[in-house]
Amino acid sequence: MLAAERARIEHALGDLAPGEHAEATDPLDDDTAPELVREEIAEGVARSLQDELDAVARAEQRLSEGTYGRSIESGEQIPDGRLEAIPWAERTAEEQSRYERGA
Repeated sequence: MLAAERARIEHALGDLAPGEHAEATDPLDDDTAPELVREEIAEGVARSLQDELDAVARAEQRLSEGTYGRSIESGEQIPDGRLEAIPWAERTAEEQSRYERGA
């Protein structure tokens, strides 16, 4: 699963790579505004994909260490269903929820 996710993310990142011959545009030119919006969206998507790729790399490291499938926070087993949905999951759903809330 991790290898498939890595391939999917790397492919998606490759699709987002800017063209080699992109021309400089004037951000104040009304005709370039839609292109600038698309570029900003692509940058946000690329950041998100890179974060996922980094998480996959950490999961691959845990796999090689024999700790894959266990929470990095508590050591508790991460349910198989969660790992099937998010193969790079680092915490149980409850722990992840607390982590995202900052609790």
